[in-house]
Amino acid sequence: MEAIEKLKTELKLRGLSPLTARNYSFFVEKMLKRTNKPVEEITEDDARAYLSELFETKSKNTIMLAVASLKFFYSQILKKDIGEIRVPKKEKTLPEVLTKDEVRKLIDGTDNIKSRLIISMLYSGGLRVSELVNLKVDDINLAEYTGWVRKGKGNKDRLFAISQNLAQEIKEYIEGRENKYVFSKEKPLTTRNVQKIIKLTRERAGINKKVTPHTLRHSFATHLLEQGTDIRIIQQMLGHSSLNTTQIYAHVSSDVIKKIKNPLDGLNNKQNE
Repeated sequence: MEAIEKLKTELKLRGLSPLTARNYSFFVEKMLKRTNKPVEEITEDDARAYLSELFETKSKNTIMLAVASLKFFYSQILKKDIGEIRVPKKEKTLPEVLTKDEVRKLIDGTDNIKSRLIISMLYSGGLRVSELVNLKVDDINLAEYTGWVRKGKGNKDRLFAISQNLAQEIKEYIEGRENKYVFSKEKPLTTRNVQKIIKLTRERAGINKKVTPHTLRHSFATHLLEQGTDIRIIQQMLGHSSLNTTQIYAHVSSDVIKKIKNPLDGLNNKQNE
């Protein structure tokens, strides 16, 4: 559809990520197919009718993304006003986090060196899966145990740390390979490929929790907090633009809560009177 191509072009010109472009295009295309009208005849009511159907089956987060997609399409492509659409508040669910033992089991459960390094790098750097698959050999400095995420979320670059043990393993892995990317030759791996690796490894390791690439990022941040890393440093390491986004890990970290001295225990302590 010409309208979808215009949308993709505009999203690209705005510097939005490929994932955002894919999501926006998905919802707009679904809405256009539902209406079955020429684009120039689409109205505000068509968008509302499509969104009302989503309210019956989809999560609040999905609905919010659909609303943002349609608002952008109507205002920037159709040059029409979609009007005010009230959306439910974003669900504030705590992310699933692995214990350190579970991370170790996951890494040990891999069946080849590439899978082992992929899972280790996701956890070691707190990387998003899209950042991992696009990581180029030229972006890492194994002598200094660092790497650069280039044009990550928000089109920002950021520095990340690589563990010393992992740096040595990565060095041995890429030696003799003509790789442009750390984990692939000419083109990035697909994010689906990495998700499948983690799913199969989780099953092999006997971990009952749901584990995705982002679970390793959540676990990385939580374990940093548990060992006393300042939350502002964690914010920078994760590439969060707002500290509020990082604050969720203060709620996740059980070790931090366990270390707090409960005031009830001090009530009978005369020194506190």
